[in-house]
Amino acid sequence: MTGAPADSSANPYTAAGVDTAAGDRAVELMKSAVRRTHGPEVLGGVGGFAGLYDASFLHEYRKPLLATSTDGVGTKVAIAQAIDKHDTIGRDLVGMVVDDIVVVGAKPLFMTDYIATGKVFPERIADIVRGIADGCAETGTALVGGETAEHPGLLGPNDYDVAGAATGVVEADRVLGADRVRDGDVVLALASSGLHSNGYSLVRHIVAGAGIQYGDNAPDFGATWGETLLEPTRLYTSPLLRLVADTDDAVHALSHVTGGGIAANLARVLPKGTWVEVDRSTWSPAPVFRVLADLGSLSLEQTEGTWNLGIGFLAVVVADRAEAAASALSRAGVETWQVGVVRDDALPAGEFEQGAKGVDGGAVRLVGSYRDGAK
Repeated sequence: MTGAPADSSANPYTAAGVDTAAGDRAVELMKSAVRRTHGPEVLGGVGGFAGLYDASFLHEYRKPLLATSTDGVGTKVAIAQAIDKHDTIGRDLVGMVVDDIVVVGAKPLFMTDYIATGKVFPERIADIVRGIADGCAETGTALVGGETAEHPGLLGPNDYDVAGAATGVVEADRVLGADRVRDGDVVLALASSGLHSNGYSLVRHIVAGAGIQYGDNAPDFGATWGETLLEPTRLYTSPLLRLVADTDDAVHALSHVTGGGIAANLARVLPKGTWVEVDRSTWSPAPVFRVLADLGSLSLEQTEGTWNLGIGFLAVVVADRAEAAASALSRAGVETWQVGVVRDDALPAGEFEQGAKGVDGGAVRLVGSYRDGAK
């Protein structure tokens, strides 16, 4: 005896929890935003198995080096999910991925993204990708491809994570890094827009411990807690690349202040045998850092290995060009100030961060006390 004939109209993949039609709708909703990042170098449009990028221009380089980076946004996405606001997370992703490429002086060329979710809600996915596209447009990066994967049973219906990868190019003899840094170079700090996308596990722990809901009003900030904590990452790509191009070797090294904080990330781009004392008194961390630290019964100093505390990037520049470089960045909308000087004499007594992330670099510590008022 045979069973009833199979229902040819039923989609077993849909029955398993994967809605391919929703994925197609999401692509349609994001297409126009993605296309805005495309110049004539991008071939094939949106939706191919692979993105195509015309690299013919590389013959103009004497020795082109490709730079690549990959990253995500981390647990900041949990806050976006909690208040159902998804239009800025994509910008955070661009900041974490593309701005890492700029550290070596490379111009970003193209980026791809990956979104894993428990259930595809087309409008939500389109919001995320529009944010990525906006960030790519601002940094001159083509968004050439991506993937949205539906993982029912592994992720909850409203859960998602985002990741991306980007590629850039730099002339071999223009690569920035520790080998260029010299005794007497000045370290400039570039202001962050807030927490950026690091240290959110500590943020979420503090907020939960204080019994705060992300939809609650935060009187210190004039917004809800969720809106405040979703302040998007500042993008440094364009002003930094202009600075490098306009200052004829004045910029020796750049450091993106992400996981690990100020000292560890600066130590990565200094040569072994050099040291810097970063002067806390040159700036005042924004209220978001102070309020969170107070809620967690922490001093700002205790959070230095977790949060950027108001510095999103560091630039190591020739001393006699430092003032001009800081002025140029400030005119570009990025508040910039001097925080230290590179030294290569005997290391002072006391604890320093010496290298980080497997890099046997220089030594850095923060000294003094933070300003009480705004810088």
